[in-house]
Amino acid sequence: MSLQGPGATHHGAGSPSPWVLRFALLVAMGARVLDLACGHGRHSVFFAGRGCRVVAVDRDKDALAGLAGVDGITTLVADLEGGGWCFGEERFDVVVVTNYLHRELLPRLVRAVDPEGLLLYETFAAGNEVYGKPSNPHFLLREGELLSVVGDALTIVAFEQGAIAGEPPAVLQRIAAVGRARQWPPPLPA
Repeated sequence: MSLQGPGATHHGAGSPSPWVLRFALLVAMGARVLDLACGHGRHSVFFAGRGCRVVAVDRDKDALAGLAGVDGITTLVADLEGGGWCFGEERFDVVVVTNYLHRELLPRLVRAVDPEGLLLYETFAAGNEVYGKPSNPHFLLREGELLSVVGDALTIVAFEQGAIAGEPPAVLQRIAAVGRARQWPPPLPA
């Protein structure tokens, strides 16, 4: 299967992911967004520009420094792999994760989605080792892994897995899912 869209860019650099852009219409103005492992904050800036309140989290304080003073963005330097989850039972209207995988956090991320919220997740998957890095299986989703983690807790809106053409090419899994309290599909206009 060949997915549409450009290949992965440097973590956090460049334009927002086409996957995130595709589902951005599901995000209300003023929504509270968690951009996890945000790098330089391409998605944080995008959602803040749409009137959202964003919490941008990364362990790289230098990457987050570029977001200082951007209206609508609060930054948090946190090592989620070594320091654990820092949000308790807090929930967000939107949870965005791209180009990052720490399996131990997956169930926690799903629980952080508000009952009417949205999860947008996109990262590398098994098969990507053919194209280069990441190639370590610890950083590559197994076939259907996002579906198995998300499917029992949230309603799947869209899921893709496979190779994408681009520079560089990559193998990805992508999921968009909403909380069970959110009506899906949405009602058609009268």
